[in-house]
Amino acid sequence: MSSGLFDYTNFPQISGELFRTVQRRDLFDDDKRFVDAEPRVSPDLVVERYLTGRDRPDFDLESFVEAHFRLPEPVAAAPDLTASRSMEDHVSSLWGALTRTFEDADSAGSTLIPLPNPHVVPGGRFREMYYWDSYFTAEGLAAADRADLIAGMVENIASLVDRFGFVPLGNRAYYDSRSQVPLLYRMLRVLEREEGFDAVAPHVEALRTEHEFWMDGADRVGEANGPAAHRRVLGLGDETVLNRYWDDRARPRPESYHEDRRLAERVNVDDRPGLFRDVRAACESGWDFSSRWLAGDDLTTIRTTELAPVDLNAVLFGVESALAEWLPRVGRSEAGERYADLAADRRAAINRYCWDADAGFYVDYSWRDDERSERLTLAAVAPLFTGVATDDRAAAVADRLRRDFLRPGGLVTTLEATGEQWDAPSGWAPLHWMAVTGLRRYGHDDLADEIAGRWVDLARSSFEETGRMAEKYDVRTVSETTDLGEYEPQYGFGWTNGVVTALSARR
Repeated sequence: MSSGLFDYTNFPQISGELFRTVQRRDLFDDDKRFVDAEPRVSPDLVVERYLTGRDRPDFDLESFVEAHFRLPEPVAAAPDLTASRSMEDHVSSLWGALTRTFEDADSAGSTLIPLPNPHVVPGGRFREMYYWDSYFTAEGLAAADRADLIAGMVENIASLVDRFGFVPLGNRAYYDSRSQVPLLYRMLRVLEREEGFDAVAPHVEALRTEHEFWMDGADRVGEANGPAAHRRVLGLGDETVLNRYWDDRARPRPESYHEDRRLAERVNVDDRPGLFRDVRAACESGWDFSSRWLAGDDLTTIRTTELAPVDLNAVLFGVESALAEWLPRVGRSEAGERYADLAADRRAAINRYCWDADAGFYVDYSWRDDERSERLTLAAVAPLFTGVATDDRAAAVADRLRRDFLRPGGLVTTLEATGEQWDAPSGWAPLHWMAVTGLRRYGHDDLADEIAGRWVDLARSSFEETGRMAEKYDVRTVSETTDLGEYEPQYGFGWTNGVVTALSARR
């Protein structure tokens, strides 16, 4: 299976001496700004001019960068508002502001990957397509009668599968070694709901190809006598196969180079490649970063690749179930039966390895230690979202959500406050959508309505106070979050707009 890896030497803003010098000099508050810059001249000429000029007494790095790169600005971060504008009007206007085109994105040295159609991006520093964001945005677009955008976004995702054999986390060259939560099948469900199966049929093969990417090496690890792993697949020694998050590169992320190097200074040199890979794997999960990945109290103890995440495996059950349903409809009944068997096996494995009977909650599973994680997180709603859970276990999850996770502004992501953005007190739009949808699937409508109402009211009250839609919120104090995580709070914001719109349409 292709890894899709780029030759980074073709991009002086993400590799090489110029890149390292810019990042180590702290030329920008956000490392991502430079890696998103576009060379004004050919990359080779940029490097040549840098190497011949860097030792001159009058050489100024900042002036050099400004002269040789077009630096990007945030997208739709702080639009002008009229005093009487409602949240609904604001979100409606943002669909256009957040829609970007990438068909001509392959200019020399640009880290952007071309896409054939316009795509709604998150906003702020996130100027490109992001994979799992796209699904939650699509749910809002459907509620806003913008099916035209959904079809084009699905084609964009499918085009990436055709090119790379998988969906990169985003359409940037530096995201070439990792994917993200595989929610193409949910985007296809939205398209099916809006336009019928005929709109889905051309993309079934792309979905099958994506599944093969996630299952690369499954036969090998499934036949092992004991626990084994290969890239994103885990063999548990009893012919059971589950999945994990992974990244094919074990080095600092270009877009967060400074943060990764600073973190690595706190561990032994021999441990740094593993640290970098686990950091990157957490980014593939979308939960960057959270105590759910930690063995201890800080990021130096991150162990993402040692866990079989309950949410990833629940989503892959959804992928397999969709293929079992759709393949016979495109004339491949035998293949459909195979995917039905895979889905049944995965459901059994999730309920065996990721269910904590004492906690009454779904958790991640440590395949190396053969034990369930003690960290309780909102990843537990994924088995409800995709239909993995049994009725009694869904009821137990609902009870614990109400008892331990429900706050004035909705659901808190974890029960631990660590300073990481995917921990308390943060609440996130995608997890609220998965929770509400999953609870409704199992008939827990009252709790679903309560959560949805609190979340939408939080977004509305925050908008009325600030005039913007945030990436995440503090569900404890019913406000925007403080500065948690490795970058400043971002606004726009694609998936918040999508989830608020979709939840409001169901109230």
